Amino acid sequence: MSKDYLKFEKKIKIKIKNKSLIEKALTHKSTGSSYNNEKLEFLGDRVLGLVLSEKLYKLYPNENEGVLDKRFSKLVNRKTCCSIAWEMGIQNYIRLGDSKKKITKSDEKILCDACESLIGAVYLDQGYEFAKSFILNLWHDFIMKSNITILDSKTKLQEYSLKKYKKLPIYAVVDLKGPKHNPTFKVSVTIQETKKFFGTGGSKQEAQQACAKNLLKKINII
Repeated sequence: MSKDYLKFEKKIKIKIKNKSLIEKALTHKSTGSSYNNEKLEFLGDRVLGLVLSEKLYKLYPNENEGVLDKRFSKLVNRKTCCSIAWEMGIQNYIRLGDSKKKITKSDEKILCDACESLIGAVYLDQGYEFAKSFILNLWHDFIMKSNITILDSKTKLQEYSLKKYKKLPIYAVVDLKGPKHNPTFKVSVTIQETKKFFGTGGSKQEAQQACAKNLLKKINII
């Protein structure tokens, strides 16, 4: 193996029996190989969702589905996954193609996908209960902070627009730059009686949040 995966296992306190799984989890598709982490990322995303959904369901038994969904979204969004991935040091072990030599904190999709791929590998190698413990340990601090519900900018703007104008905000993608594995979206938003406001992000959703925040600042909601 081209990376010291045993060192990484020691750092995150796990021991994968099937070493090919961790190697695959940390191989990005930019290598050009069909042996990459895309399918493990797909699986890990579902395992992560189930574990955190179950945890929130038990932690907040009296809350409605809408509030739980907001808490859940904050726990599984790209920013949270990237923070956890970076703290693990996963960026030092991801195998990339020749076009990219080093991963930085701005490579959010790569970091997030690798984090979810690792979860998929742990699940296949050790089973659900072990994967559950692994996830809850990594997400512990974020779960504890989830007792404070803060409406995101897009939700705030939607509620404001519906209440004042009985209409939803209008979003549009105005530009898309960068490679497929690390794109940058530019999105506009407008509500009745306002000009267009813009925002950028590594996904369409992040860009929408950014432009919604800019509009809210203008109308003194934030």
